[in-house]
Amino acid sequence: MSRKWLNVASACLVSGLLVTGTQEAWGNGVLVAAKTATAPKLDGVVDALWSKGKALTIPVMGGKNLPGGKTSVTVKALYTDTMVYFLAQYKDSTQSLMRHPWQKQANGSWKKLKTANAEDDENKYYEDRLALLWNISTPGFDTQGCTVACHTGETGKAYGNKYTPKAGQTLDLWHIKGVRTAPVGQGDDQYVDSTRFNKDSSPDAGRKSDPKTSGGYKDNENPSKTMPMYALLGNKVAPPYWLLDAKKVSFDNTKYKAGDKVPSIIVAPVKGDRGDIAAKMLWKKGVWTYEFARKRVTGSKFDVQFNNLAKSYAFGVSVFDNAEVRHARDVGVQVLKFQK
Repeated sequence: MSRKWLNVASACLVSGLLVTGTQEAWGNGVLVAAKTATAPKLDGVVDALWSKGKALTIPVMGGKNLPGGKTSVTVKALYTDTMVYFLAQYKDSTQSLMRHPWQKQANGSWKKLKTANAEDDENKYYEDRLALLWNISTPGFDTQGCTVACHTGETGKAYGNKYTPKAGQTLDLWHIKGVRTAPVGQGDDQYVDSTRFNKDSSPDAGRKSDPKTSGGYKDNENPSKTMPMYALLGNKVAPPYWLLDAKKVSFDNTKYKAGDKVPSIIVAPVKGDRGDIAAKMLWKKGVWTYEFARKRVTGSKFDVQFNNLAKSYAFGVSVFDNAEVRHARDVGVQVLKFQK
């Protein structure tokens, strides 16, 4: 079976100007987390506190919509006694947040904007995202990186599936989504296990979400799925292309004319294991900046635990430029170390 990097997702940060004075890693790169007594503010603005960390620049390739399919992600890391923080940024000439919005048609009906015949492969009406994949209990990941979990050439999925080689092996997936999670200040805390693809019982194969007690995102549609159920305050047209659950209002069809758009996603802060990652992403002058954080030790079996400062933690990075699956990915294995 052929294997290649695929469908990775998750988190990085920075805004304004790209970080300079970096180490560039085409193969294995080392990201050193610096100790800090003060937590950085997660707002997408790079403050002076980040100067404590040394930047690692990670080239990524093979993605849709990026020039030549490539960009470079520059990452820094800080930590305290209880938390770990990340700053990352990359160049992207477009801010893409128009994920499948509803649009009113000339005949008065509504439809979600989607590319024809692009089932599970949307590259126009989607969102920008960043993903990190961490090892929990998959031996091959430390030497092969994401390749160990990414499988192509399989029946049923044009761009492959993600799953670990054996039962009991898991990976931690941090997935920051421009429409579905970042507006509520979070990343999507997910994981990968050994579940194989089945179009009915496991269409996402081994890629799954951590447990939650409430919150998250859901479709904004009426019971017959023919138009929106809720709207922005005042029944205003999009953007933004998401509805905050706490601020949504009843949809009034009479307020809209042909061509107007309404968000198709309702978002709310996640409570529970799935909501462990705090995140902010900001686009400015052709650069995406991500700042995100998580407790070093969560106690969850679905999370990597940064409980040993002497240990190295392998990870991979992917960038999704308005692409549902065709992401740009790094080569080799990146490693996080904690500076004493």
